[in-house]
Amino acid sequence: MNVHPNATPESPPVAHRVGTLRRWFDTSTAAPVDTARGDRIDWLRASPFVVMHLACFGAIWTGVSPVALWVALALYAVRMFSLTAFYHRYFSHRTFRTSRPVQFVFALIGASCVQRGPLWWAAHHRHHHRHTDTLLDPHSPAVHGFLWSHVGWFLTPNGFRTEMARVPDLANYPELRWLDRFDTAIPVLLAIALFGLGKVLEHVAPGLGTTGWQMLVWGFFISTTVLFHATVTINSLAHRFGRRRFDTDDDSRNNVWLALLTFGEGWHNNHHFFPGTVRQGFRWWEIDLTYYGLRVMAWLGLVHDLKPIPAWVAAKAKR
Repeated sequence: MNVHPNATPESPPVAHRVGTLRRWFDTSTAAPVDTARGDRIDWLRASPFVVMHLACFGAIWTGVSPVALWVALALYAVRMFSLTAFYHRYFSHRTFRTSRPVQFVFALIGASCVQRGPLWWAAHHRHHHRHTDTLLDPHSPAVHGFLWSHVGWFLTPNGFRTEMARVPDLANYPELRWLDRFDTAIPVLLAIALFGLGKVLEHVAPGLGTTGWQMLVWGFFISTTVLFHATVTINSLAHRFGRRRFDTDDDSRNNVWLALLTFGEGWHNNHHFFPGTVRQGFRWWEIDLTYYGLRVMAWLGLVHDLKPIPAWVAAKAKR
């Protein structure tokens, strides 16, 4: 560790805390990771994530209205599609093509999910596919246990870092790098907008029973927290529960309930056998809402070159 010549014994911890606070807002201030603590939860850095969960209990005081509930559900659906279609199938696996404006719009929506920026997401996911269910996989339930694979790894210094070397194709876009660097900016703006919408409705349509705090709690905190845990079930549960159609070198499973919850991501054994297709439900009856949405976008001319399932894949299926 490099120590400033004028540093006092107390200054390194203070400097670390100040740097951590800065990284809440600007991830470019990241310091070299201490290898001894790289895989330990950084509770100060993770405290906003903890607060997001605690804020959900605000519903006890705010109550709920149909408007707030529908907004929460709509934001869950729109943001889940952005994660599954763009953060996963586009940024991580490049299974279709689109224009730069469409790429940015869905990167922006994905950034509102509090799952960090598109480069971070893709870099970690590509690493996961390279080392699935080995010691190098940060969220393998077989290696690290359920809780760590579900959320613990996400809150460590190693988990916070974006390895740009894994995403050179995405790092060429300054707008994506900006979203990655200031990964709290869009969630904060969304939270403010939802609170403002609730205050407006409170005054112009009091009969709806919707308030600013109610919209903030349900539209942002509850919707975002449920979205996060639904997404990471693919890390934790989809490697433990379900059926294996293909013989892969990992523990990936197909799980219909997770597929419904995550718009098609639960067909995880399919995906790990052949991640190069835009479709994860390989059979006609395997519901894949993300794929259907992308087909609609292709029909509208917003995306193109959707990569199909090769014919040889079906021949490898066990059932």
